[in-house]
Amino acid sequence: MGTRSKRTLRCAACRMHKEDCLCALVPRLQLNTRVVVIMHCREWKRPTASAPLFTLAAPNSEIRLRGRKDIPFDDEGIVVPDRRTWLLYPGESATVLSPDLVKEDPRPVTLVVPDGSWRQASKVGQREPSLAGVSQVVLPDMGPSSYRLRNEPKVGGLSTFEAIARALRILEGEAVYEALDTLFGTMVERTLATRRQVVSG
Repeated sequence: MGTRSKRTLRCAACRMHKEDCLCALVPRLQLNTRVVVIMHCREWKRPTASAPLFTLAAPNSEIRLRGRKDIPFDDEGIVVPDRRTWLLYPGESATVLSPDLVKEDPRPVTLVVPDGSWRQASKVGQREPSLAGVSQVVLPDMGPSSYRLRNEPKVGGLSTFEAIARALRILEGEAVYEALDTLFGTMVERTLATRRQVVSG
């Protein structure tokens, strides 16, 4: 069985192996929605983390890390009065994200997206005081995940990139979703092709 050297170079931006770099294919989206990914520090180290790829496409998005020892979570500016703030998480009180829900308030949206394992993500709204009163939203059913790079322990689970793309389909429209979906699909296919080469090499 072939193996890939741990020293194989990856693109610092898209995190793909250099020969599979996606940077030239990343769309530059101008969004009204601001996306803040709250990522557990352990997730950041994983090359299959999908949120960093999304942030390349959306200049007004960002990743904030939590769970670092002796470093408090930076919540400054996430919740502001001139924007609606929603936590994308399927909690018991979550409301289904829909066009009608969006129309209820003219303010632009800040979408807060937990990233990590299900256990890590579930703690974001509980452990970060600034998010305690933030309304939770859940995605409507848009079909199964196409993310085949990890085993998904939860039925209906999505990668962080997919979850954001599907939320933006409602918040920003079909063109934004299609651009993101194309990028995501290319990333998955290139990664799978590389894995097949390693196995057969």
